Amino acid sequence: MTNTPVPPVPGDTARPRSLFTRAGIPQPLSWGYLGLLVFMTGVGIEAGFLSPYLEDLGISSSQVAMVFTVYGVTGAVAGWLSGALSDLWGPRRVMWLGLAAFVVTHVFFLAVAVPSEAYPLLLIGYGLRGLAYPLFAYAFLVWIAAVAPPRQMGSAMGWFWSAFSAGLPTLGSLIASLLIPRVGERGTLWAALAVVVAGGLVALLLVRERAGTTRLAPPGESPLAGLAGSLTILVREPRVGAGAVVRMLNTASQFGFLVMLPAWFRHEVGLSNAQWLRLLAIMFATNIVTNLLFGVVGDKVGWRATVAWCGGVGCTLSTLLLYYVPAAGGDRYALCVLVAVLYGATLSGYVPLSALMTAIAPAHKGQAMAALNLGAGASTFVGPLVVSLFQGPLGVAGVVWIFAGFHAVSAGLTLVLRTTAADSGPAPRPGAPAVTPAPASVSKGS
Repeated sequence: MTNTPVPPVPGDTARPRSLFTRAGIPQPLSWGYLGLLVFMTGVGIEAGFLSPYLEDLGISSSQVAMVFTVYGVTGAVAGWLSGALSDLWGPRRVMWLGLAAFVVTHVFFLAVAVPSEAYPLLLIGYGLRGLAYPLFAYAFLVWIAAVAPPRQMGSAMGWFWSAFSAGLPTLGSLIASLLIPRVGERGTLWAALAVVVAGGLVALLLVRERAGTTRLAPPGESPLAGLAGSLTILVREPRVGAGAVVRMLNTASQFGFLVMLPAWFRHEVGLSNAQWLRLLAIMFATNIVTNLLFGVVGDKVGWRATVAWCGGVGCTLSTLLLYYVPAAGGDRYALCVLVAVLYGATLSGYVPLSALMTAIAPAHKGQAMAALNLGAGASTFVGPLVVSLFQGPLGVAGVVWIFAGFHAVSAGLTLVLRTTAADSGPAPRPGAPAVTPAPASVSKGS
């Protein structure tokens, strides 16, 4: 299997490669990865307990699922806007907008909606907050796509998703497990605000890379055409549309499980709240490591194959095991941890999808990332919506089978996301011997 080499940048071989570059992190964005980690830690503090906390306020389980569904709808819109607006304004401005949106909406949610214990206000308050983190996080993802060299795109995306998952929900859940016994749920939610602000400021004040401060779209493109193009690319380039669907199916189960599984593991399996929060942290601690692993694997053996087999097929199996093993074994914690680790690891198989999308539409990376972000945002409401609609009639087992089916469909769709040899994968390092390009039919198949 061969690749078309990318010509080395003049003088590139003379410059020493930094530790960050060797690890696959674009050096100019290194502070942004740290800021993203801290920001998403703050966002993830609530992930393991907000659903049962709202139920304790007197909100029914179906209403809680709808609260998360509305949050996901606004998140889907914000995910699309993060790419479209980054094309027009530059990613840094969009990240500032996301940080400001989180502060305003989180304060409203905690100061107004939660004390009222009124379902309509909780629906509005938390729903509006769904606009915030996608604008910040996914704008940074666009920034990475604009700056990372092609030969390391998979690794750079892997580091993004590792930082993302390290915060939401891994470190966030650990912090929650430590804070709740001391300051209670509401105090813990206020602490989350401080963590989010700290992470946002680290990224926005310490990253000095210049490409993210200016528009990424061509100079002559009007704002209206840019916004429209980030939607019409779903039709103009069907592979981008298919990739957006794969991205939606990727984490639909994750967001659905965050609504459904806390109560199931506590009430049916028999875990304590602290055990569940630790289980969630272990699940996504695994995801941190394997995000890096599958980013490198995708660069080496092919992005498309990695997503289809390690992500789609792997998650089909691990989703079922995550339910059936604890259902059969009860509160045997080691078994619960084992299947949680497997699920967290196979979720990482989707990491190279971000790199694959930029290769499918290399002339419109911002629009391709907007489509990908739309799919990512859509997963945050599709997952809870499935729980809201089907947990009642089908039970937890039925919902789990739906999510397993989602992953199976994503594996099939990924196999149509073919690129040309010139687009498909990593290039040799500068100074490496050139390789004759292979025909598209025998390209790397990413």
